Amino acid sequence: MGPIDELETLRDWLRWAVSRFRDAGLFFGHGTENAYDEAVWLILHTLHLPLDRLEPFLDARLTRTERQAVLNILEQRIVRRLPAAYLTNEAWLGNFRFYVDERVIVPRSYFAELLADRMAPWLTDPDSVESALDLCTGSGCLAILMAHAFPDATIDAVDLSADALAVARRNIDAYHLQDRVHSIQSDLLDALAGRRYDLIVCNPPYVTAESMRALPPEYRHEPALALAAGEDGLDIVRRLLSGATDHLTDNGSLFVEVGHNADIVDAAFPDLPLTWIDAPSGEGKVFLVTRTDLALSAR
Repeated sequence: MGPIDELETLRDWLRWAVSRFRDAGLFFGHGTENAYDEAVWLILHTLHLPLDRLEPFLDARLTRTERQAVLNILEQRIVRRLPAAYLTNEAWLGNFRFYVDERVIVPRSYFAELLADRMAPWLTDPDSVESALDLCTGSGCLAILMAHAFPDATIDAVDLSADALAVARRNIDAYHLQDRVHSIQSDLLDALAGRRYDLIVCNPPYVTAESMRALPPEYRHEPALALAAGEDGLDIVRRLLSGATDHLTDNGSLFVEVGHNADIVDAAFPDLPLTWIDAPSGEGKVFLVTRTDLALSAR
């Protein structure tokens, strides 16, 4: 007899999944932080139940077809070490759902929290944002959040990867934002000649070579193009800072997420006045620099 014959209720499957996940040494960080939350997400998704309503269903018995479906997705997570978001083809940032697959990294960004507050207090007049850029857009999630945060703005969603932009367009279409959010294939700023923005947000590749070598298996399913950024993780940041002045309006601001690389950034750009921003889930992971300061530092 196997789990399909021995496990009857959702509670049974949840307990079994947590035990199996822990025994397999799975790594979490693509939407959940522990085996329990990940098992809940995968089981509720597979059974087409509300993701925020576990308790009423815990003692419900599963049909044999449902048991097979739950077993299949749990085994995929264990054996293939696929992030849950790739198994469900969905990721969430706050209340926003996005389609994802292995053409894009799983959305996770401190910008989601910052955009919920319209980048306050670092943008003194959010209503003045008329043009914005989401650079390295991936699935298009931040461009979509920007469109909601700044309803009077047009947004360019830029990525080097044609595959990623196909996913971004799917999400843009799902939110009916085709008229305001425009996907553009470009190697950073190369294809944006003449375009200037009140706000540029960039969550670039910033994983160092050392960290790339130590990535858990779950992260190796994500496109390396969206993660690796040279020996010190700043290859993309250097290029961005060298060209951003020409693409910001006079009062424009550039926000860049660099994860745990704050010390590396400060050491690499000692003369650039960067403002480090604290988000609710992480301190000093994003920096702000204005066009004025970029221009002054270039003299």
